[in-house]
Amino acid sequence: MSFADFISLGPLITLSAAVVVAMLLVAAWRNHRMVYGFSLLAFMMALTAIIPAIKYIPHAIPPLLVIDEFSLFNTGLILVAGFIILLLSFNYFEEREERKEEYYLLLLLATIGALVLVVSRHFMSLFLGLEILSISLYGLIAYLRTRERSDEAGIKYLMLAALSSAFLLFGMALVYAFTGHMDFPGIGVALRQAGYLPVSVMAGFGLMLIGVGFKLGIVPFHMWAPDIYEGAPLPVAAFIATISKGAMLVLLIRFYQDIHGNDYPMLWWIVAIIAVASMFVGNWLALTQQNIKRILAYSSIAHMGYILVAFLSGVQTGLEAIAFYLVAYFITSIGAFGVVIVMSSSLQDAETIADYKGLFWRHPWVATVFTAMLLSLAGIPLTAGFIGKFYIVMAGVNGHQWFLLFMLVINSVIGLYYYIRLVAAMFSVPAPGEQTMVTPALPMAGNITLVLLTILLVALGVYPTAMMQLIQQMMRILV
Repeated sequence: MSFADFISLGPLITLSAAVVVAMLLVAAWRNHRMVYGFSLLAFMMALTAIIPAIKYIPHAIPPLLVIDEFSLFNTGLILVAGFIILLLSFNYFEEREERKEEYYLLLLLATIGALVLVVSRHFMSLFLGLEILSISLYGLIAYLRTRERSDEAGIKYLMLAALSSAFLLFGMALVYAFTGHMDFPGIGVALRQAGYLPVSVMAGFGLMLIGVGFKLGIVPFHMWAPDIYEGAPLPVAAFIATISKGAMLVLLIRFYQDIHGNDYPMLWWIVAIIAVASMFVGNWLALTQQNIKRILAYSSIAHMGYILVAFLSGVQTGLEAIAFYLVAYFITSIGAFGVVIVMSSSLQDAETIADYKGLFWRHPWVATVFTAMLLSLAGIPLTAGFIGKFYIVMAGVNGHQWFLLFMLVINSVIGLYYYIRLVAAMFSVPAPGEQTMVTPALPMAGNITLVLLTILLVALGVYPTAMMQLIQQMMRILV
């Protein structure tokens, strides 16, 4: 490994070394606060390691990895999101009886898997990153073993993730059998030389889409999402909704660009049908839910459908819109789950709409933060979610995707109902003597984190220019 390789992989190497050190710390001395503090330090060091890596971009480590503006931006996004989830995790696990230290090991490993996906440009590195991420999530989802739905959620995810990985591998084999390549650019060159998309490759892409679609939680591979969100610890559900999906989406963008996916109409139509189905299924099923975890799960399915509209636009502004939407979605989703985390007690999670009835009159600032997050998910002006959705619409207009835009508008209106229903419950006046069954924890670290997320949410909604300029710079490598 050259010096440039070492510096370019600095964030990955830092987190990998941190996992080993944390494991030794846990083996020598079990102390929740110490392992938590060390994990925060590891994330900060990994973020710092991005700075010297900028000097060497674009830098390829053939044939597996590529470090460029695109991957470094998304590496930073994942590390910041992981850091925030860690901040929200301490009090949540401190109040629970299980051994807590291994949670941080698994979270670090899952983040490493996501980072490998972000820098991948080869089937081998794709599968390696996916398995590191998935195996870590098996343990994270079932971590609270005394919870009634925890083991069930872990087993469901294990079985479905293993099955989706098998489809992914078989699809890779079919693509390799025709093209003779496992690196993304090589596959693109082989397909262009062939001049057509053979049935075997189309079947391979279809099987690969099952594996990728499972991670993204898009229709028809979405059925695991509500049960896993409901059974997993809240910080883990936030991780799955943001980092896990975001890393796989970044990988899909790179693969689609490298093989010039827009040149193949059948591939475009398959993804378009999935996008429309994800929007409708996610929003319609969310309407019937009373559990906030399940609402956020179905909401995430719909949001993946929105992102696919920009993904299919075939224009550069579509890639920029996806990047901004991911930033807004990360902030909003982590903020929404963060509110549920700070409202939860050691006995139970505050996960039903009834737990939030009249919240504004008991804890006005928490209700205000949750309202901001929900309005951002709905795409209301002055929030980052509105700007993100605006950029997606503009990308669709530039790409002349009128049918997909029509579907997006309809589903945005549908989605508005269940977000407003939550807001209405928080601002409703409670009946005399009415009390909630949940006693909120409201930890100081969680409160400060939520305030900062809300400020960032509004700042991006009011002044998105600086973020968009950064995104335009990092997307240049994909032109």
